[in-house]
Amino acid sequence: MSPPILIFILCLACESISKIVMTIIISLLLLASLLPHLTFTDHVNVDIVNGEKAKPHSRPYMVSLQKEKNHTCGGFLISDQFVLTAAHCRKKNEILTAVIGAHDLKNENEGSVRIGVKSYFKHPDFSLHLERNDIMLLKLEKKVKPSKHINWISLPKKESIKKTDPDCSVAGWGCLHITGPNTDYLMEANVKIMDNATCKKKWGKTYSVSQMICAHGHGGSCKGDSGGPLVCGNTAVGVTSFGDPRRCNSPKYPNVYTKISKYIKWIHKKMRNVK
Repeated sequence: MSPPILIFILCLACESISKIVMTIIISLLLLASLLPHLTFTDHVNVDIVNGEKAKPHSRPYMVSLQKEKNHTCGGFLISDQFVLTAAHCRKKNEILTAVIGAHDLKNENEGSVRIGVKSYFKHPDFSLHLERNDIMLLKLEKKVKPSKHINWISLPKKESIKKTDPDCSVAGWGCLHITGPNTDYLMEANVKIMDNATCKKKWGKTYSVSQMICAHGHGGSCKGDSGGPLVCGNTAVGVTSFGDPRRCNSPKYPNVYTKISKYIKWIHKKMRNVK
């Protein structure tokens, strides 16, 4: 074979290889550009988990419980000096501060107030291991004055939640997803109460019909939302307690809330007797 023909063949081969390489590079670039979109659309654990920003100060009872100015748990005002939250929200001898009247936790000019906690009252039968009686009452160092941004929410008077109850909701400053950071803005999501038989079937022995409620929706609670209220109508019926540790708002293991009606007598007794 003569040298000119050989060179011609080699050039054709190089050109073919170049086209193949370019095709591969273009394909990889297109795939890379699609990855963020695919990750977002396939990932359900966002916001308060598929929730949305709450209208600023539309939930004046919401409380951010903080340690060294970092949000750790939610809570909610039930009077001018008492906050209800989950018992697991406080480790032994931990000092918490209540931030009340906030929407954006980083905005110190929106009228929110920081108040220390004077007394902590975990339910005497609280069990972290068994996830039972996960409820705690906090007495603030001083009373708060109701305003456009600050007010308390009513508690249930009856022992049961009827199926005719309106749609319910949850709110909080928890994680944007199971391994992500907390959100600065108060987020909210609508949920529906599930019947006890379904909850029991999904959670097994962990679920207590007398002490717990479970709820699920397109959005739901995540890590950092613990202690916040499950609200039906204008009443707080539950305290955010626990859920699937591997996936926020899991349909397989729906979020569980401490049933407030079970503890009404204990709550009122503490509030009357605490000085």
